[in-house]
Amino acid sequence: MKRVAAVDLGASSGRVMLGSVGDGVLELSEIHRFWNGPVQVRNTLHWDILHLYRSMLDGLRTAGPVDGIGIDSWAVDYGLLDSAGRLLGNPVHYRDSRTNGVMEKVQKTIPPETLYTITGLQQLPFNTLYQLAAEPLLEQAERLLLIPDLLAYWLTGEVGAERTNASTTQLYDVRARAWSQELAERVGVSMKLLPELREPGDVIGTVLPDETGLAAGTPVIAVGSHDTASSVVAVPAADERFAYISSGTWSLVGLELDGPVLTAEAREANFTNEGGVDGRIRFLKNVMGLWILQECQRSWGDDDLPGLLRDAAGAPPFAVLIDPDAPEFLAPGNMPRRIEEHCRATGQEPPRSKAATVRCVLESLALAYRRTLRSAQSIADRPVDVLHVIGGGSQNELLCQLTADACRLPVLAGPVEASALGNVLVQARALGEPLPDLAAMRALVRATHRLRRYEPQAKPADWDAAESRVFGTR
Repeated sequence: MKRVAAVDLGASSGRVMLGSVGDGVLELSEIHRFWNGPVQVRNTLHWDILHLYRSMLDGLRTAGPVDGIGIDSWAVDYGLLDSAGRLLGNPVHYRDSRTNGVMEKVQKTIPPETLYTITGLQQLPFNTLYQLAAEPLLEQAERLLLIPDLLAYWLTGEVGAERTNASTTQLYDVRARAWSQELAERVGVSMKLLPELREPGDVIGTVLPDETGLAAGTPVIAVGSHDTASSVVAVPAADERFAYISSGTWSLVGLELDGPVLTAEAREANFTNEGGVDGRIRFLKNVMGLWILQECQRSWGDDDLPGLLRDAAGAPPFAVLIDPDAPEFLAPGNMPRRIEEHCRATGQEPPRSKAATVRCVLESLALAYRRTLRSAQSIADRPVDVLHVIGGGSQNELLCQLTADACRLPVLAGPVEASALGNVLVQARALGEPLPDLAAMRALVRATHRLRRYEPQAKPADWDAAESRVFGTR
């Protein structure tokens, strides 16, 4: 039996989870949960990285002696180190406005076709490439470390970059599986800034006991450090004919493939080819997730999500619909007001109640999932028999049923803590547990976790008409 700690950092909260893995055993318990969110300082939106590090240490000390530690987090954001290994400024949040207009400026120098041919990445304004093009501290920096690699560096003193997260930067050659010198040079990034790549399962080093207060000799293990890479490890699929939605603040909608799809059709549809564990490719698209609903709740001062969902289930269907990926929904702010403004701009009467607003958000998300999934299947020529919804959104029964209805596929919901489970499984294999491949890991998830199944119920014509209302002019 292996006992490991999984540090799992999301865009709104972090947690330290204790995992136990053995013959027919996969158990997970929460040791410590802590707040994570943006901090505005003089017009710049930051992550509070020192709070995250201290909270991580608090959780690891509470967990006690473990066989290993693994860290996963959101993608694209980073810290810069100087020549003495000191952090140059607090990492900037990907929702900060500093990248406004940068993507368009960079693409005048590097055509989108070239970027996609090399990286296979979805064009998003906050990709690391565009953040670095707007980075004022670049000339002072000696090393760039993505968030999980920065925290691992503070734990161990070892510098490196885990491959699944490196693949999200738009500085990584998805076919060569290496940093792209061509792209780095064309945006003014020195190759010395980009550390040596690691594989999921590599031992990064052992903790520095004097600095951390943790047990000497505890190995820190590279996992799929992009949290979606870890989540996909824990998709309880029985064969390859599946799609997934990693549902949380963001929704990652896609397929798992053996190699990247770099066609013009994939680029025009804005699909991304990110690295997965065991060399797989996560062919997916970022769709706005529960962020819109979370911001609505924050604006309302209403944390009764079950009550909101119950009321929304009884609200009239398809009364109001939005495009959840419209740029006005990206930044923090008064989301109910933005929904009202979006509705007026699209010739609709805005929702007049919380229930109607929640119904609008969830139906619109389900439509975005439907459109994305159908496009992914067509472009990758991969049929799908079942849709797995994992992560926190798998607990949202209304959204899961709407997703089954919209996509006309059975939805299997769970596990909730998919990213932490994937983190734990990769660690356990690195420590010698007989989990030779993803199939074995997923079989263990199926055997140890309860899943909920949702069958399509609504009339297909109703969803066809709804999709035409939102996306028909595109």
